[in-house]
Amino acid sequence: MNKKKIVVIGGGHGQATICRGLKELENIELTAIVTVADDGGSTGRLRKQFHIPAMGDIRNVMIAMSKRESLMRGLMEYRFEDSDGTEMDIAGHNLGNLILTALTQQSGNFLEAIQQVAEVLNVQGKIIPATTEVISLFARMEDGVVVKGEANIPTLDNHIVEVFYDQNVQATPQAIEAIMKADVVIYGIGSVYTSILPNVIIPKVREALKNTKAKKIYICNAMSQPGETDGYCLEDHVQALLSHGAKVDVVIGSKDIIPSTILESYIRNGSHPIQVSELKHAYRLIMEPLLTFENGLIRHDPKKIAEVIEREA
Repeated sequence: MNKKKIVVIGGGHGQATICRGLKELENIELTAIVTVADDGGSTGRLRKQFHIPAMGDIRNVMIAMSKRESLMRGLMEYRFEDSDGTEMDIAGHNLGNLILTALTQQSGNFLEAIQQVAEVLNVQGKIIPATTEVISLFARMEDGVVVKGEANIPTLDNHIVEVFYDQNVQATPQAIEAIMKADVVIYGIGSVYTSILPNVIIPKVREALKNTKAKKIYICNAMSQPGETDGYCLEDHVQALLSHGAKVDVVIGSKDIIPSTILESYIRNGSHPIQVSELKHAYRLIMEPLLTFENGLIRHDPKKIAEVIEREA
């Protein structure tokens, strides 16, 4: 029996959540195509100092796809708080970021560094950066203001019209090959403008998404993201993908009833539940119970996501 080839496009914790569930399925070949446009925190500092692509989202996905995730999480996410400062200030850096940086410097090849760490972690699938270039994401706001830097984009009280690069970004050939050979391509979960679209807007990726015969599935967020999708409904999320060149065949949303105490906490912080506002859609809409509510947080359940994807693949 041939295994289904599933490609997950995104970044951040949402993509890691999807991969965490899918890695347990025996009948699939899993590939994660990950954004490298992040410029905040430890990732941003290393990127600036060593002029290498951002690796923070790649680290998150590596941990999620590791065979021994609990052990690897503690190791790869260990954060140094003190440093003697003799050669480099490592305070605030994740060990995983430092390992990827060291291997990239040693080999001179970012893709090779990812592969080496993936082998050590016994990653269940492939992890491919969308590009190996050092890139900065830009956003054009409704009032014409242009914001530079992924970390800066959600900080403005404004409405995003589009995200773009100011250079001709080259996709990794491995990412294009994976998309073209895929049976299913998944977008999400996560920040539409700063996790998913940074991959989609790379010209060769956008072209591959147009030409691939894969079924294209978008897993929509459960809650809006302040500074990024304020006031958005499910259809607005999909339209943001479509307007940037993504293709969507199926949209999966959550139909869970969120406990009122948890919901009130999110609303106080400027986040609201994503609602469906239209009766008819050009894509197939699937609403499923997908969420968990632990420690006052709304999160997607990796196992529930895997069950839906296994059914749809």
